Amino acid sequence: MSTGASGGVQAASHTLYITAGSGNSYKPVQVLAQRGAGAPAVHCHLQPVDVLGGETRRPGFLAINPRGQVPFLLTDRGERLGESNAIAWYLAEGSALIPDSPLHRAQAIQWMIFEQTALEPNISPARFFSTIVPELREANAARFPGWLDAGHAGLALLDAHLADREFLCDSGYGIADIAVFGYTHLAREGGFDLDRHPAVLGWIERVRSQPGHRPVADLLQPLA
Repeated sequence: MSTGASGGVQAASHTLYITAGSGNSYKPVQVLAQRGAGAPAVHCHLQPVDVLGGETRRPGFLAINPRGQVPFLLTDRGERLGESNAIAWYLAEGSALIPDSPLHRAQAIQWMIFEQTALEPNISPARFFSTIVPELREANAARFPGWLDAGHAGLALLDAHLADREFLCDSGYGIADIAVFGYTHLAREGGFDLDRHPAVLGWIERVRSQPGHRPVADLLQPLA
């Protein structure tokens, strides 16, 4: 399907710039891992970027992506694409991860927008200062109550939606579940009490049981 961070790059291969431990970088990689045997092959080289070491602010990376963000996709035709959910959608094209019907595709987009507005902006920074750079947590302590309150409000909406369904969209498991799972399953690392959201916990386990699922700890490992 694709080459990994340490594998040889095949001809006509996309390059996906990612960083270890990132829920946003995780989404497009999970898509690549779960496109399915029946989908056309997508060749993608995973290129690790050291964000904490400042690599995204150096001239070499800024020449690729002036916004200095990961994930970032450089396609096999030299096209450039940012934003985790947009990259995930692009890489999911041609697979069963994208629903067939207009309504179900719209449902997927709805939940991907929800993830970027109600979940990621709260879970990601709380996790970052708690787990990735805990030495900076005290300096940002005043911001945690707002992140936790807003994040739990988003998780409560997600929990209510999942109370009577297996996955986010009527079409079943797909791109929306991958996008929302990215940071939701890491929420405890930001201090969120996921026990308050039992339907979310059940959904997390169902997502983990899907064929091809890989944990975020394996983000930089070669893809099969």
